[in-house]
Amino acid sequence: MHADHSITHVTQGFEWVSQILLSLPFTVALVLYMLAVVVSNRKHKPWPIHRILLWIIGVCCALSAVSGPLVQQAHVEFTFHMLGHLLLGMLAPLLMALAAPVTLLLRAMPVAQARKLSRIMKSRIMRVISDPIVAVILNVGGLWILYTTSLYEAMHQHILLYLFVHLHVFLAGYLFTISMIYIDPAPHKTGFIYRGAVLIIALTGHGILSKYIYAFPPNGVPSDQSQSGGMLMYYGGDMIDLILITIFCYQWYKAARPKGDGGKSLGSKRLLRTPEF
Repeated sequence: MHADHSITHVTQGFEWVSQILLSLPFTVALVLYMLAVVVSNRKHKPWPIHRILLWIIGVCCALSAVSGPLVQQAHVEFTFHMLGHLLLGMLAPLLMALAAPVTLLLRAMPVAQARKLSRIMKSRIMRVISDPIVAVILNVGGLWILYTTSLYEAMHQHILLYLFVHLHVFLAGYLFTISMIYIDPAPHKTGFIYRGAVLIIALTGHGILSKYIYAFPPNGVPSDQSQSGGMLMYYGGDMIDLILITIFCYQWYKAARPKGDGGKSLGSKRLLRTPEF
């Protein structure tokens, strides 16, 4: 039998410390991105304003999910927790991926360091990590573990586990996004049919999980909150996924069009080009 109230035993100190620790990496990411813009603009043509805005909005979405009023409500209301999941694990990764941070970093770095980063991106381990199947297992599979086991209740009792879960949700969401749509340089590209099939599997797994949450509340979550949270996960997730699908189909359409020069003359400068989407 599930408890008649939400998880409310999070101490004030736990909440305060966790918000600071989770906000720090996103704040640093925002500062570093803006510094990279300044350095890049000195050496190349101005970095697109819309990508800067995408990064800022994406970071703000992540920050709102790990600190502030939303987090306080998420500890006592599962629906707010699910809103935080959508912001941290889906919308923020999508917006930040569209900001092309790796391309910006390559433009801002000295040539020697940029080449080292390129070699890392071409490594075998990066091939494995960036594979869509691996990304789906980490992303959707991680959510199934979170909401169908005692992990959801346990993370509100142990701060290290709480930090790990939230960082995993963001990183897995970002990895999934960049494995589906290629905005930054992707040395280990996979075909559209393969990615499309994996995307369907991911959407199906996410949708089934939302329905499972609706019917079977996680430990410590009352049924009415579980139902509203499950509905938010289902319909809110579909709205964000629709953006991802649109971009994916647009990229597929562009790739299928005949190319005038057959893709020649790209050379080594391709990594420094501003992404077209």
